[in-house]
Amino acid sequence: MFENLSEKLENIFKKLKGRGVLNEENVNASLKEIRMALLEADVNFKVAKDFIEDVRTRAIGKEVLESITPGQQMVKIVHDRLVDLMGGVSANIKFGSRIPAPIMLVGLQGCGKTTTAVKLALLLSKEQKKVYLVSADVYRPAAMEQLKVLGRQINAGVFEANGLKDPVEICVQAVEEAKRNGYEVIIIDTAGRLHIDDLLMDELKKIKQKVNPAEIIYVADAMTGQDAVNVGSKFNEIIGIDGVIMTKMDGDARGGAALSLKAVIGKPIKFVGIGEKIENLEVFHPERMASRILGMGDILTLVEKAQANIDEKTALQLEKSIRKNNFSLEDFRNQLTQIKKMGSISDIMGMIPGLGKMKALKDAQPDDKELVKVTAIIDSMTKEERYDYLIIDGRRRKRIALGSGTSVQDVNRLLKNYTEIRKMMKKFNKKDGVKSLMRNFRF
Repeated sequence: MFENLSEKLENIFKKLKGRGVLNEENVNASLKEIRMALLEADVNFKVAKDFIEDVRTRAIGKEVLESITPGQQMVKIVHDRLVDLMGGVSANIKFGSRIPAPIMLVGLQGCGKTTTAVKLALLLSKEQKKVYLVSADVYRPAAMEQLKVLGRQINAGVFEANGLKDPVEICVQAVEEAKRNGYEVIIIDTAGRLHIDDLLMDELKKIKQKVNPAEIIYVADAMTGQDAVNVGSKFNEIIGIDGVIMTKMDGDARGGAALSLKAVIGKPIKFVGIGEKIENLEVFHPERMASRILGMGDILTLVEKAQANIDEKTALQLEKSIRKNNFSLEDFRNQLTQIKKMGSISDIMGMIPGLGKMKALKDAQPDDKELVKVTAIIDSMTKEERYDYLIIDGRRRKRIALGSGTSVQDVNRLLKNYTEIRKMMKKFNKKDGVKSLMRNFRF
């Protein structure tokens, strides 16, 4: 997400930091480029205009123009303004005092409400909440069945409509059922339409009136860009929303809707969907996102993902291998498998300051789809070969390729990437290695 915007901003700031002194003229020239980058990222026109004017007011002053590092001061101003634009702080769900607390998901058809309902249920269950699910979509074929199947995968309770056809009555009975069975939260998956119409809104108003939800969350498809913002404005105007879940963020390299929503609607993004898997829903942190947009990485999210997904014993073994300069192909395979649990490899690299831009590592990281092939190649090696790659000659490479169902070129590519990783590991291992490695990649 934000890939194109990040790249453009990186180039703009690189030129700025190359100047020893900044003046009003080159600040304005840079702001013009930033404005174009925001518009190309599909940021709302008025939002982009206000953003630039605010940055201009802060940047054209003694603090920046007379600073020893004016380029870095400019980056800080843009970073802080991006944080403000996206809401400033993370916005949590407010459950209120009612038990169960009804959370109502609204949005157009195809935005991913049903899968998002299950993803949110899983996320809340990790916070020790007992969650119940109900589908109020009586129009889409198999909508209720889809929620039931997905709900079973996370061991969540799912309300059985048993022939009920009225969405309002389904929600009322589901809340009563959840209360009887001791559930703390009930997530209501409402019906969507291809566009906003009176029938949809009347139905949602009735559900809201009967259920009195603790929160109404608008589910927005990031791929629809500014349409998602406009639709969100309508939902907020007619029924009132408390926050937004942005889905399909992994498929939108522009991200303009995410930057526009808070400013236009006045409601915060609370969660973002970053993949198709049930566990691919994350709390939205404006400050972390701003850092990632500006190429500063996101170490806090990386650490949280690592704590949740990486086996501690494997991590300790890797640390020993790196310290002894003995990072083997076996370690390489194990770490790729562990990292894959944390999300896409390119996404993980983007969380590490500087590494996402380093050509050696960019070339060395395999595509997520290639992970199975990489594992097969290493599995086809003998134990001796995994721990001493230098013995893998042409004859052994042919055998490994045959055993893994790949080509010799694939084996050669893997070994080349692995040796690049080893070189980087050596740099990390040296005294002040991390400092020297990162020196050219700071903001």
